[in-house]
Amino acid sequence: MKRKSKDVYFGEISDLVSSRSTCLRNQVGAVIVKDGQILSTGYNGAPKGLPHCDEVGCIREQLGVKPGERHELCRGLHAEQNAIIQAAYHGVSVRGAKIYGTTKPCSICTKMIINAGINEIIYIEEYDDELAAQLVREADLTVRKIDIVRKYGRNASNNQEG
Repeated sequence: MKRKSKDVYFGEISDLVSSRSTCLRNQVGAVIVKDGQILSTGYNGAPKGLPHCDEVGCIREQLGVKPGERHELCRGLHAEQNAIIQAAYHGVSVRGAKIYGTTKPCSICTKMIINAGINEIIYIEEYDDELAAQLVREADLTVRKIDIVRKYGRNASNNQEG
């Protein structure tokens, strides 16, 4: 039996983390890793203690907001945001870490990743955001796509961006 690479291992964990998402549009997971150790995880969903979209409905759907637009019109935080916030909440530095995600980060998450000192992004699925791509180039971040078939989340076989 061949041992999984760390990229596959952490990528699959990000997919598993996405299964906790309460987003009605797309389930996203993120894992922050440093020196081969998991520092934090996050999935997309409403702030702690507030009703989730699977309970109250999707504002974006109600307003007809297209995928990739008007990120602020959502009650949820993105998986990358939650992973960075959870690390900070518990006093864990993510400087010099890698972030694994089921989806390539949007421009908002990319800005947070840059300011948090994370220096590598590894993702499974594309997300077309030209500003995010420009920010990655300017910050000289390493970005890699890995080939993993997603198994978890409501949209594992029919992925769409939220």
